Amino acid sequence: MQRLTNLLQKMWHTKALRKKLLFTAAMFLIFRFLAHVPLPGVDLLKLGSIFENNQFLNLLNIFSGGTLSNFSIVAVGINPYITASIIIQLATMVFPKLKEIQKDGESGRERINQYTRLASVPLAIIQSVSVLTLLRSQELIQIDNPLLLVGLIATLVAGSMIVLWLGELVSLYGIGNGISMILLGGILSRLPVTVAELFTTGAGDQSFTAIIVLALFIAIIAMVVFMNESVRKVTIQYAKRQRGSRVYGDYMTHLPIRVNVSGVMPIIFALSIMIAPSFIGRLLVASQQVQLVILGQKLQLWFAQTNPVYIVSYFLVVFFFSFFSALIFFNAEDLSSELKKSGAFLPGVRPGAATKKYLEFVVNRITLAGAFFLGFIAILPSLVQNATGIQSLALGGTSALIVVSVILETAKQVESMLVEQNYDQYR
Repeated sequence: MQRLTNLLQKMWHTKALRKKLLFTAAMFLIFRFLAHVPLPGVDLLKLGSIFENNQFLNLLNIFSGGTLSNFSIVAVGINPYITASIIIQLATMVFPKLKEIQKDGESGRERINQYTRLASVPLAIIQSVSVLTLLRSQELIQIDNPLLLVGLIATLVAGSMIVLWLGELVSLYGIGNGISMILLGGILSRLPVTVAELFTTGAGDQSFTAIIVLALFIAIIAMVVFMNESVRKVTIQYAKRQRGSRVYGDYMTHLPIRVNVSGVMPIIFALSIMIAPSFIGRLLVASQQVQLVILGQKLQLWFAQTNPVYIVSYFLVVFFFSFFSALIFFNAEDLSSELKKSGAFLPGVRPGAATKKYLEFVVNRITLAGAFFLGFIAILPSLVQNATGIQSLALGGTSALIVVSVILETAKQVESMLVEQNYDQYR
């Protein structure tokens, strides 16, 4: 506790860091203000009741920081940007020109970021239309005027771009990765509501169950921290090189490979897929044909969050995407090439293709553990709901993973800035 107090004091007394903290807090306040500015023409009371009774929508609502249940102007949030970044990452693997741009240092990364921003706009339009279609199918909004429809779509897209702009401002002038910090702020804003719901589910045994759930949540945080910081150290040796009278290299170090290489991305991938059947089922139920209504009801039943079909499917999809994401975020071919160029090699492994094959073998083995971990985290809320009957849990494990990951990365950046600002005393 004393260490934390000293760290907070150092952060506040460091002028540059204090400015970044205050700027980040200001961006959070603006985001939360926009999250409570609703769009016109929506029955918010009825919308709130639907979100409470539908676990898929409740999960999305927590993920967006409560902007969906308020149906605010930033209801779409940063989801289009996240989807666009995933698409661009996949495109760099398919198109060699994009891969070359990505290797061009800072200028290449800026061009890739610009492509991601541009791709976010059509995705925001698609997601805005999907949200409005869902609301219209539930008779929560009446859109008879085409101009009103265009206005609502334009507002949602503009709100998404504003959130993206706020996130990039945080990246430039604040602390941490702006997009991750906005996502963190949205999740933490729902934390008091979630805790209150846990303790108001009932009296007696239900309150005791809520305490057990909170204890379990603390244990999950400890497990997430452990898995997030776990690395596999691959030994690297640099060859001896002599230039004139000086000798370079001839030392050993290690390459740290994280057990959870892709972070929370596999769950985001899987979530996008698992929401689709329930969404389609709602649209089919709203139709007038009997066979389509029956099919829609079955889809809603099978893919309810506590249904075994949903739990098994969700685990398998997360498990698959964990390996798929590892291939995207860990490029063994590029890494082996860079090691070869720098005169480094793995002891007992030939440079080039053999090094690439060995690194892929290591990543596949540690990703197996990471995939089981992410799959368990993803289905944990469903398992707890089946065991306790508490329906207020929607994104417990996933939210813990996001919150812990962002906080740890931000804490490392803060410590680095403190060392940089006070370099003389560390020398």
